[in-house]
Amino acid sequence: MDPAEPPPTSKKISRTEREQQYQQRGTILWFTGLSGAGKTTLSIALERALFERKALVTILDGDVVRSGLNKDLGFTAEDRKENIRRIGEIARLLSETGIIVIVAFISPFRADRDQIRASTETGRFIEIFVDCPLEVCEQRDTKGLYRKVRKGEIPNFTGISSPYEPPLNPEIHLRTDKQKLDQCVNAILSFMKNNCVFLR
Repeated sequence: MDPAEPPPTSKKISRTEREQQYQQRGTILWFTGLSGAGKTTLSIALERALFERKALVTILDGDVVRSGLNKDLGFTAEDRKENIRRIGEIARLLSETGIIVIVAFISPFRADRDQIRASTETGRFIEIFVDCPLEVCEQRDTKGLYRKVRKGEIPNFTGISSPYEPPLNPEIHLRTDKQKLDQCVNAILSFMKNNCVFLR
Protein backbone atom coordinates (compact mmCIF):
# COMPACT_ATOMS: atom_id res chain seq x y z
CA MET A 1 0.00 0.00 0.00
CA ASP A 2 1.22 3.48 -0.86
CA PRO A 3 2.08 5.19 2.46
CA ALA A 4 0.64 8.40 1.07
CA GLU A 5 -2.79 6.81 0.77
CA PRO A 6 -5.18 7.18 3.72
CA PRO A 7 -5.77 3.95 5.65
CA PRO A 8 -8.89 2.00 4.58
CA THR A 9 -11.97 2.19 6.75
CA SER A 10 -14.71 -0.32 7.42
CA LYS A 11 -17.31 2.40 7.93
CA LYS A 12 -20.39 1.80 5.78
CA ILE A 13 -20.96 4.33 3.00
CA SER A 14 -23.96 6.44 3.98
CA ARG A 15 -26.76 7.64 1.77
CA THR A 16 -25.60 11.22 2.39
CA GLU A 17 -22.08 10.41 1.17
CA ARG A 18 -23.43 8.76 -1.96
CA GLU A 19 -25.79 11.62 -2.70
CA GLN A 20 -23.06 14.20 -2.27
CA GLN A 21 -20.87 12.29 -4.70
CA TYR A 22 -23.68 11.76 -7.23
CA GLN A 23 -25.04 15.28 -6.67
CA GLN A 24 -28.62 14.03 -6.51
CA ARG A 25 -31.14 12.73 -4.00
CA GLY A 26 -32.16 9.09 -4.29
CA THR A 27 -35.74 9.28 -5.53
CA ILE A 28 -38.47 7.02 -6.89
CA LEU A 29 -40.36 8.33 -9.93
CA TRP A 30 -43.44 6.10 -10.03
CA PHE A 31 -45.32 6.14 -13.35
CA THR A 32 -48.86 4.77 -13.21
CA GLY A 33 -51.51 4.62 -15.93
CA LEU A 34 -53.37 2.35 -18.30
CA SER A 35 -51.67 0.09 -20.82
CA GLY A 36 -50.89 2.24 -23.84
CA ALA A 37 -50.93 5.52 -21.91
CA GLY A 38 -47.25 6.09 -22.70
CA LYS A 39 -45.46 5.05 -19.51
CA THR A 40 -42.64 3.13 -21.19
CA THR A 41 -42.08 5.70 -23.94
CA LEU A 42 -42.01 8.51 -21.40
CA SER A 43 -39.76 6.66 -18.95
CA ILE A 44 -37.19 5.92 -21.67
CA ALA A 45 -37.18 9.57 -22.79
CA LEU A 46 -36.84 10.75 -19.20
CA GLU A 47 -34.01 8.32 -18.51
CA ARG A 48 -32.15 9.68 -21.55
CA ALA A 49 -32.69 13.28 -20.42
CA LEU A 50 -31.42 12.49 -16.93
CA PHE A 51 -28.47 10.49 -18.24
CA GLU A 52 -27.45 13.42 -20.45
CA ARG A 53 -27.33 15.65 -17.40
CA LYS A 54 -25.05 13.04 -15.77
CA ALA A 55 -27.62 11.70 -13.32
CA LEU A 56 -27.31 8.17 -11.98
CA VAL A 57 -30.62 6.68 -13.10
CA THR A 58 -32.26 3.35 -13.93
CA ILE A 59 -35.64 2.08 -15.16
CA LEU A 60 -37.70 -0.73 -13.68
CA ASP A 61 -40.18 -1.60 -16.43
CA GLY A 62 -43.24 -3.75 -15.90
CA ASP A 63 -42.74 -6.04 -18.89
CA VAL A 64 -39.08 -6.70 -18.05
CA VAL A 65 -39.72 -7.43 -14.38
CA ARG A 66 -42.69 -9.66 -15.23
CA SER A 67 -40.51 -11.80 -17.48
CA GLY A 68 -37.82 -12.28 -14.85
CA LEU A 69 -38.14 -11.54 -11.15
CA ASN A 70 -41.92 -11.86 -11.10
CA LYS A 71 -42.49 -14.53 -13.72
CA ASP A 72 -44.08 -16.71 -11.04
CA LEU A 73 -46.96 -14.23 -10.69
CA GLY A 74 -50.19 -14.12 -12.65
CA PHE A 75 -52.75 -11.32 -12.95
CA THR A 76 -55.15 -12.00 -10.10
CA ALA A 77 -55.68 -9.16 -7.64
CA GLU A 78 -53.39 -10.93 -5.16
CA ASP A 79 -50.64 -11.46 -7.72
CA ARG A 80 -50.85 -7.84 -8.91
CA LYS A 81 -50.50 -6.71 -5.32
CA GLU A 82 -47.43 -8.91 -4.78
CA ASN A 83 -45.97 -7.76 -8.10
CA ILE A 84 -46.13 -4.14 -6.97
CA ARG A 85 -44.90 -4.95 -3.46
CA ARG A 86 -41.76 -6.60 -4.83
CA ILE A 87 -40.95 -3.86 -7.30
CA GLY A 88 -41.62 -1.22 -4.66
CA GLU A 89 -39.11 -2.87 -2.36
CA ILE A 90 -36.48 -2.99 -5.09
CA ALA A 91 -37.10 0.65 -6.00
CA ARG A 92 -36.81 1.71 -2.37
CA LEU A 93 -33.55 -0.17 -1.86
CA LEU A 94 -32.04 1.33 -5.01
CA SER A 95 -33.15 4.85 -4.10
CA GLU A 96 -31.52 4.48 -0.70
CA THR A 97 -28.18 4.12 -2.49
CA GLY A 98 -28.68 7.52 -4.12
CA ILE A 99 -30.04 6.33 -7.46
CA ILE A 100 -32.97 7.96 -9.25
CA VAL A 101 -35.32 5.05 -9.97
CA ILE A 102 -37.92 5.28 -12.71
CA VAL A 103 -40.72 2.76 -12.23
CA ALA A 104 -43.10 2.19 -15.17
CA PHE A 105 -45.95 -0.08 -14.04
CA ILE A 106 -49.71 0.06 -14.49
CA SER A 107 -49.96 -0.48 -10.70
CA PRO A 108 -53.76 -0.27 -10.79
CA PHE A 109 -54.57 -0.23 -7.08
CA ARG A 110 -54.25 2.98 -5.11
CA ALA A 111 -53.62 1.22 -1.80
CA ASP A 112 -50.57 -0.57 -3.21
CA ARG A 113 -49.03 2.67 -4.46
CA ASP A 114 -49.82 4.40 -1.18
CA GLN A 115 -48.13 1.60 0.74
CA ILE A 116 -44.91 2.13 -1.21
CA ARG A 117 -45.13 5.87 -0.60
CA ALA A 118 -45.56 5.22 3.13
CA SER A 119 -42.43 3.01 3.19
CA THR A 120 -40.35 5.71 1.50
CA GLU A 121 -38.88 8.78 3.16
CA THR A 122 -41.02 11.88 2.67
CA GLY A 123 -40.27 13.68 -0.59
CA ARG A 124 -38.50 10.72 -2.19
CA PHE A 125 -41.56 9.15 -3.84
CA ILE A 126 -42.93 11.10 -6.80
CA GLU A 127 -46.14 9.69 -8.22
CA ILE A 128 -46.64 10.51 -11.90
CA PHE A 129 -50.10 9.89 -13.33
CA VAL A 130 -49.71 9.14 -17.03
CA ASP A 131 -53.29 9.94 -17.91
CA CYS A 132 -54.81 8.99 -21.24
CA PRO A 133 -58.44 8.12 -22.09
CA LEU A 134 -59.12 4.42 -22.52
CA GLU A 135 -60.34 4.93 -26.08
CA VAL A 136 -57.03 6.57 -27.06
CA CYS A 137 -55.00 3.82 -25.38
CA GLU A 138 -57.06 1.28 -27.26
CA GLN A 139 -56.51 3.09 -30.56
CA ARG A 140 -52.76 3.02 -29.97
CA ASP A 141 -52.77 -0.65 -28.88
CA THR A 142 -48.99 -0.77 -29.29
CA LYS A 143 -48.77 -4.35 -27.98
CA GLY A 144 -52.00 -5.68 -29.50
CA LEU A 145 -53.34 -6.35 -26.01
CA TYR A 146 -56.65 -4.55 -26.34
CA ARG A 147 -57.43 -6.49 -29.49
CA LYS A 148 -56.87 -9.74 -27.59
CA VAL A 149 -58.99 -8.52 -24.69
CA ARG A 150 -61.91 -7.73 -26.99
CA LYS A 151 -61.62 -11.25 -28.40
CA GLY A 152 -61.80 -12.67 -24.89
CA GLU A 153 -58.23 -13.96 -24.96
CA ILE A 154 -56.99 -12.00 -21.92
CA PRO A 155 -58.95 -12.01 -18.64
CA ASN A 156 -58.53 -9.51 -15.80
CA PHE A 157 -57.28 -6.69 -18.02
CA THR A 158 -56.89 -3.33 -16.31
CA GLY A 159 -59.34 -0.69 -17.48
CA ILE A 160 -61.76 -3.17 -19.05
CA SER A 161 -62.34 -6.30 -16.99
CA SER A 162 -60.27 -5.24 -13.97
CA PRO A 163 -60.40 -1.83 -12.27
CA TYR A 164 -57.85 0.96 -12.46
CA GLU A 165 -57.81 3.41 -9.55
CA PRO A 166 -56.23 6.71 -10.64
CA PRO A 167 -54.16 8.70 -8.14
CA LEU A 168 -56.07 11.24 -6.10
CA ASN A 169 -53.17 13.63 -5.50
CA PRO A 170 -50.21 12.74 -7.74
CA GLU A 171 -47.18 15.00 -7.65
CA ILE A 172 -47.33 15.19 -11.46
CA HIS A 173 -50.38 14.71 -13.71
CA LEU A 174 -49.64 14.32 -17.40
CA ARG A 175 -52.14 14.08 -20.27
CA THR A 176 -50.33 12.17 -22.99
CA ASP A 177 -53.26 12.55 -25.40
CA LYS A 178 -52.78 16.34 -25.23
CA GLN A 179 -49.14 16.93 -24.29
CA LYS A 180 -46.15 16.14 -26.50
CA LEU A 181 -43.39 13.86 -25.25
CA ASP A 182 -40.89 16.68 -24.71
CA GLN A 183 -43.49 18.69 -22.77
CA CYS A 184 -44.06 15.74 -20.44
CA VAL A 185 -40.34 15.19 -19.89
CA ASN A 186 -39.75 18.89 -19.23
CA ALA A 187 -42.61 18.98 -16.73
CA ILE A 188 -41.00 16.15 -14.76
CA LEU A 189 -37.52 17.69 -14.91
CA SER A 190 -38.92 21.02 -13.74
CA PHE A 191 -40.64 19.35 -10.78
CA MET A 192 -37.45 17.51 -9.86
CA LYS A 193 -35.42 20.73 -10.01
CA ASN A 194 -37.96 22.66 -7.93
CA ASN A 195 -38.03 19.91 -5.31
CA CYS A 196 -34.25 19.64 -4.94
CA VAL A 197 -33.74 16.19 -6.44
CA PHE A 198 -30.68 17.63 -8.18
CA LEU A 199 -27.89 18.90 -5.93
CA ARG A 200 -25.72 20.35 -8.66
